[in-house]
Amino acid sequence: MWRGVYPAVTTKFTEDDRLDIAEMERCFALQMAAGVDGLIVCGSLGEAMALEPEEKIEILKVAKGVAGEKPVLMTVCESSTKRACRAALDAAEAGANGLMVLPGVPYRSQPHETVAHIKQVTKAAGLPVMVYNNPVAYGVDVTLDMFAQLANDPLIVAMKESTDDIRRATEVINRFGDRFAVFTGVDNLALESLLMGADGWVAGLVVAFPRETVAIWKLVEAGRMEEARAIYRWFRPLLDLDVSTNLVQNIKLSEVHALGSTDRCRAPRIALSGAERDRVEGVIKAAIACRPQLPEF
Repeated sequence: MWRGVYPAVTTKFTEDDRLDIAEMERCFALQMAAGVDGLIVCGSLGEAMALEPEEKIEILKVAKGVAGEKPVLMTVCESSTKRACRAALDAAEAGANGLMVLPGVPYRSQPHETVAHIKQVTKAAGLPVMVYNNPVAYGVDVTLDMFAQLANDPLIVAMKESTDDIRRATEVINRFGDRFAVFTGVDNLALESLLMGADGWVAGLVVAFPRETVAIWKLVEAGRMEEARAIYRWFRPLLDLDVSTNLVQNIKLSEVHALGSTDRCRAPRIALSGAERDRVEGVIKAAIACRPQLPEF
């Protein structure tokens, strides 16, 4: 049902901390022009926990207006199942094509609690669901045995695999075949995951470098592995910026240099400054200085 490159887009803010609708429209349009296959809004990179419910719906509608016929998924990350169900229903009513659902955070739920949460949220919206599995960040691993319990719900169609364990993609495919679409969710393990059969890439640095990200995906699909590896090797220092507690600040700074955008964040996050900003800018500028020529498709 879902395949390819799905950017986890950033949320843009004005100087007075309102949603910057025009800048989001511009940046989302750049993603679509590069050939991404869908958009995911209001995730970790989108500063979801700092957004009000009505702001999330507004962002969803902006993305829907830009994406056209391509799917837009709303991230559902709430501390209670009740709030998550309400958020899922609101997203469905606002036109979301699907959901990316996390376990309830920050509580580290037990396996039966996690399964129940995901099933209830799915039922509330009646939309296709991608389960976001990121035990490194959120402390809950949606294991293969738990996915076996979720497999009887036809609306649970995909997983964002962010365990940081390259073996997991193969284990999922060996056990479930094509029952779930497997998306890699760790930027600097993306090519490795795609080579092992992942169906797509929920990407972060794509928001600053969409054409390079899409090129890697298309080259893998075409079996042109040496060309894909060459771009990925250039990309790796940038992709490492995604695997950081500062991923939002890092990636927004990448957007500043690559797209002429802004790196304003919503407090408590603050844009990078000082030595750390210098370090990250060094990585970004070095990559832009030797940006590869992309192949034709």
